[in-house]
Amino acid sequence: MIRVEGLTKRYPRTVAVDDISFTVNKGEIVGFLGPNGAGKTTTMRVLTCFLPPTEGMAEVAGYDVVKQPMEVKRRIGYLPETPPLYPEMEVREYLQFVGRLKGMSGTALASRIQEVAKRCHVDDVMPKLISKLSKGYRQRVGLAQAIIHNPDVLILDEPTSGLDPKQILETRDLIKELAGEHTIILSTHILPEVEQTCQKVLIINKGRLVATDTVENLTSRLRGSDAVGVEVSGAGAAEVEGALNGVAGVAVVKSAGTKNGRARFEVESRPGEQIRPEIARAVVQAGWQLHELHSLSFSLEEIFLQLTSSDAAAAGSTQAAEKGEAQ
Repeated sequence: MIRVEGLTKRYPRTVAVDDISFTVNKGEIVGFLGPNGAGKTTTMRVLTCFLPPTEGMAEVAGYDVVKQPMEVKRRIGYLPETPPLYPEMEVREYLQFVGRLKGMSGTALASRIQEVAKRCHVDDVMPKLISKLSKGYRQRVGLAQAIIHNPDVLILDEPTSGLDPKQILETRDLIKELAGEHTIILSTHILPEVEQTCQKVLIINKGRLVATDTVENLTSRLRGSDAVGVEVSGAGAAEVEGALNGVAGVAVVKSAGTKNGRARFEVESRPGEQIRPEIARAVVQAGWQLHELHSLSFSLEEIFLQLTSSDAAAAGSTQAAEKGEAQ
């Protein structure tokens, strides 16, 4: 549904986007992450035909953004970080205006306005001037205009900016509902939002793509080893720690304190070793109670920070390129 190959955008004094390639399949929700100035907004503007690329190509819904921009625009809905609103218009009037720009009219437009107003929770402010709305309501009106023509692809730049916690949850639910019938690229600085909403993440740093994968796969690639949490009772912490250190394949054992009289540890394997069966066997054979044995993973915040640090980014961009070629 979206295909980008070798995309580059240069300005006289800087390279905003540097030879990035990725694909987004139909119906996917993809989180697009990166520090400020990393190239996210520039990439989105190229995909929405606001900016031409310097090199490379990008296709949206099968159409080239340079050669067929009008076809691309018919098939995308775009919510920039600052919604493109006209404050002197009423909400209903504005949605009618956007719908007509998208080629809609008559009863079909009226019905669609009613539907998107309800889905975006702006049906209670339809007669109001946009200038009189709160920032949260303006953001939701912006989302309504992005989906009014039922586009194949949605490109959302900070869609929950300015919303209160309840509105954020409602918007997350709406984005999840739209998946399947729409392909969605979601840019945000709220990393838990990506974890809860997106199936895949793209991470860009200094104009280069440093990761393209699921959060789970990124954890495995970055850690390079198996890591588990262990909770045991029936022996002292020092005794349990000694036993865990003696398990074949174990590289590191870290105490995580105690809970309800149970000793807790984080155990990391040597690269390529699977240690969970051996840990369970060692605890049971010692006559202790094994209460928990679960996988540990990086949070998306930890992944993001590791991949966007200067040293990790250089290595990560090579991994990302190899991953992209494999896909």
